[in-house]
Amino acid sequence: MTAGQTPALVTGLGATTPLGGDVDSTWAALLAGESGVTALDDEWAAGLPVRIAARLRVEPSEVLDRVQLRRLDRAQQVALVAAREAWAHAGRPEVDPDRLAVVIGTGNAGLLTALGQDHILQASGIRRVSPHTIPMMMPNGPAACVSIELGARGGAHTPVSACASGAEAIAMGLDLIRLGRADVVIAGGTDACVHPLPIAGFAQAKAHSTRNGAPQEASCPFDTKRDGFVFGEGAALVVLERADFATARGARVHAALAGTGVNSDAYHITAGSSDGQIRAIRLALTSAGLTPLQIDLVHAHATSTELGDLTEAQSITEAIGTHPVVTASKSMTGHLFGAAGAVGALVAILALRDSVAPATRNLTVLDPRVKLDVVAGAARRGEYRAALTNAFGFGGHNVSLVFTRTG
Repeated sequence: MTAGQTPALVTGLGATTPLGGDVDSTWAALLAGESGVTALDDEWAAGLPVRIAARLRVEPSEVLDRVQLRRLDRAQQVALVAAREAWAHAGRPEVDPDRLAVVIGTGNAGLLTALGQDHILQASGIRRVSPHTIPMMMPNGPAACVSIELGARGGAHTPVSACASGAEAIAMGLDLIRLGRADVVIAGGTDACVHPLPIAGFAQAKAHSTRNGAPQEASCPFDTKRDGFVFGEGAALVVLERADFATARGARVHAALAGTGVNSDAYHITAGSSDGQIRAIRLALTSAGLTPLQIDLVHAHATSTELGDLTEAQSITEAIGTHPVVTASKSMTGHLFGAAGAVGALVAILALRDSVAPATRNLTVLDPRVKLDVVAGAARRGEYRAALTNAFGFGGHNVSLVFTRTG
C-alpha cells in the first residue's frame, strides 16, 4: 500500500435519526427492518400533496439544554447530538487542538431558521427577529458549533453538495489525514428541515413519494412500485484517526476508511449520470488499492426514484459487478439529504464490524432491470471484508467511499 493509500481508522460513531436517538438504537432498528416514516399531522401539511416524512425518533429537546435549543438551528442541534456521541464513543481522544479538524456537510442547514425568522419579520416586525438569526442560518453553523464544542482548531469545513454532502465530508476527512494536516477528524453530515416549502418543491418535481395512506411502505428502493423518496432529518458523524495515532493510544477500531472517489457529472442539475457514478466508484477502488472483486457489500444511494435507482444499479453492475450484497437503508430512514451519505457510511461500517447487512425494506418485486443481489426480507449474515457506499447529489455530485474490516 502506497502513502496515498494509507487508510484512516474509524474509532467513533454518532447519530440521531428517524430510527433512533443514537447509533445503537438506529442500528437495531435497521436490522429489525423498522421504518421511521410517519404521517404528517401538522396543520401546515393539510394542503400538501405529500403528507409523510421521516422525523427524528428522539427530539433534540430531550438531549440539549434550553439555551442551546434557542440559539442553534435544528440542523446544528442534531449535529451536536451526534458529535457528542461520536466523541465519547471514540474515548475522547487527547489530541493537539491544532491537529483536530471538523468536516460536516449539509444540504439545507440553516434553512429552517431562515424560513422561520422571515415569517416572524413579516408578521411581527424587526424587533421580534432573533439576534442569533445569522449564526443559526449559516450553512457552516454545524461544523462551527462542533469545532467550538470540541476545541478543534485544525479547521472547520462544510461541503455543500446536496445529497452527497455527508459522504464528501468523510472523504475530505481522509484527505486531511493523508495530507498530514490532522491526526483526528470528526466528519459526517446533518440536515433537519421538515417544512412545507422543501416538501412542496420536491413534490412539484415529482421526486417525492405520495403514498400518504401507507407511510411505512412509501420508500421502496429497487422495487417495481417505487414512486419517489421520503423527506427525512437527522445527523451521522464518524471519528477518523491517523492509524499510528489511534494505535498508540490503544483506540478501539470499528473499520478503516480505505479510499474515496469524488467527482462531478457536468451533465444535468438533477439527473445523475451513470458515467460519473462509475468513475467515482473506480476512483474509490483505486484510492483504496482494491479490485472490484474484493468488494463484498455495497450500500446503495437508492433513493427510491424510478430513474435514480436504475442508473445507480447499472453503475454498480458495470464498475463492480453483480457479486456484492447490496443494501439500501433509505427504505427505513427516509432520505436525510446532507446526512444521507454519512448514514450510508455508518451502515457500511457497522455491517463490516458485525458481519451483517440490513435488509432493504419494502422490496417485494425487484425491478427486472436491476441485476444486483439486493438484500430483502431479513438481514443477511456474511463475512464482509470490504464495503462501498455511494452518495449522489443534485448538481452532479458523486461520492463513493470504501471501508474495510480491521478485525
